[in-house]
Amino acid sequence: MPATPHPHRQAWRDAAVRAAAEAAAFIARESAQRHALVWEEKGATDFVSRVDIGAEERIRACLARDLPGVRIVGEELGADGHPDEGFTAIVDPLDGTTNFLHGVPAYGVSIAIALDGVLQAGVVHDVARGGVYAATLGDGAFVDGVRLAVSSIDRPARALIGTGFPFKDVADADLYLAQMRRLMPVTSGMRRAGSAALDLADVARGRFEAFWELHLNAWDLAAGTLLVREAGGRVTDLAGRDAPLAHGPIVASNGLLHGWFLNLLAGR
Repeated sequence: MPATPHPHRQAWRDAAVRAAAEAAAFIARESAQRHALVWEEKGATDFVSRVDIGAEERIRACLARDLPGVRIVGEELGADGHPDEGFTAIVDPLDGTTNFLHGVPAYGVSIAIALDGVLQAGVVHDVARGGVYAATLGDGAFVDGVRLAVSSIDRPARALIGTGFPFKDVADADLYLAQMRRLMPVTSGMRRAGSAALDLADVARGRFEAFWELHLNAWDLAAGTLLVREAGGRVTDLAGRDAPLAHGPIVASNGLLHGWFLNLLAGR
């Protein structure tokens, strides 16, 4: 059954835009002194700083003010509920933390609003390069007010593919490398920018024909998923089912290449 747009979805989007803008302004100010930041380890190769925490604190305060009753699933400060249940904001306050810490200009803020597991609004704020991506269910996707559309390229040889390395858990490294080897000779190239939210925005914008990653969390993929779908693309898991909000592998494309891409990733 098709997802039903909620009548308040645009107001929810506007609240997410305001919250993302406040977090983005904080991140931009802090970027001037990133060399003095203390890196804290969430894992052997996974880092967080006070900037991630401060950005999420600001987002939570904004959403509590503008969206009373919303529960928040955030990367840094925990989950008030499950992303598939109730009225929920799914928040990545700084997607691309490692890029930020190194001064690589590919990081942003991602906020999605879901109701009972249905994505109703999504915002991705590109902090380093500029651009506010926003979508609401059934209304299309936009960047700075300009409507987005996925690429019309339907030939794999001309396709540019985005990806994310399995750097936190290398258990699937062999699978991933085999997928890369199959892609290398048949596409125009692959790119790994280090921010899944921005990669999905690039699919929605038509810069990438497709994107895949084997391990993502809800906050990595939620807003970008809605952007791609509202720009005319597809987002699924590796089996071609609608990608879950919670976690897992994700395959996004312009739609025209989706079946080919799934088959190639599966080795068929």
